Amino acid sequence: SIKQRVVARAMPPWGSDAPHGLFKNDPSLTQAEIDTIAAWVDGGAPRGDDKDLPVRPEFADGWTIGKPDAVFTMEEDFKIPATGAIEYQYIRVPTHLTEDKWIQAIEIRPGAAAQVHHVIAFTQPAGNPIGPGGVLGPTNIGGTTPNKPGIRYPEGIARLLRGNHDIVLQMHYTTNGKEASDRTRVGIIYAKEAPKKLAAGGMVLQPRFVIPAYDGNAEVKGVTKIQRDTVVTTYTPHMHVRGKDMKYIAHYPDGSTETLLNVPKYDFNWQITYELATPKVLPKGTEVEVIAHYDNSPNNKFNPDPSKDVRWGDQTWEEMMIGFFSTVVDPPAATPSQ
Repeated sequence: SIKQRVVARAMPPWGSDAPHGLFKNDPSLTQAEIDTIAAWVDGGAPRGDDKDLPVRPEFADGWTIGKPDAVFTMEEDFKIPATGAIEYQYIRVPTHLTEDKWIQAIEIRPGAAAQVHHVIAFTQPAGNPIGPGGVLGPTNIGGTTPNKPGIRYPEGIARLLRGNHDIVLQMHYTTNGKEASDRTRVGIIYAKEAPKKLAAGGMVLQPRFVIPAYDGNAEVKGVTKIQRDTVVTTYTPHMHVRGKDMKYIAHYPDGSTETLLNVPKYDFNWQITYELATPKVLPKGTEVEVIAHYDNSPNNKFNPDPSKDVRWGDQTWEEMMIGFFSTVVDPPAATPSQ
């Protein structure tokens, strides 16, 4: 099984066709490494010398970011039924912080990992009614899917956690035949000093589309215009189970174009964030176009129902089209506590 998956380049998972080295988290194996693994399997998979084993990684109580300075926890358990669809839940988590803090690292740990499709965390003024619209806005502080560890920003870069604000968790629960109880936690390590740059982000979003029934290559496009010179650090394509491929293209003000990311085989089970080895500067006026294709045919083994037209929706059997990207910007002036 190891040989088959490695020779097919299905493992380690990686969707981009960019040259090795463009993305710093590219785990792709060289052909020589693949040949070595195949030869080892063909030779009976003999055990090596234990003294050659790498040092085991050490984690602080399971946190991949290290021991958090603060852990914010849902105040009550959320009961997940065994079956049925669950609407997105927006759950308030008070921080009781009275002043702004800078996030150096953040990790979101669901209590019922098998039933949590994703979590997105954002902040809003304490005591205000929950406004779901903040989920992808400037107060977003992080998120997680089952395959993602925590995020640690480089020194000098951080994300703002506003004082007198609560954390709101957008929880997407999916049932799997077993009842469960969830109490998600958010672990944060604070920066020791104010950062030189702020971690932020943007997206190319196209919510208006119809993917026809039985269409094996339906195309959806979206465009966003960069309003100021912007330093881009990562790209994260997002579609659901009919997602087939996605491409980011920069149309520069001088008329030239450049492919920023091409993922010819999108895999919903491995929603990868592609981390640039060298951040990319997109000048003001650049239009970032994202082109996605969807397989709504019976040939897609993950397709819930090829006989149905598909539109934008929150649930996995519906679809989305978002080309996320992370940026680094100048931090705002300190805000007074309110």
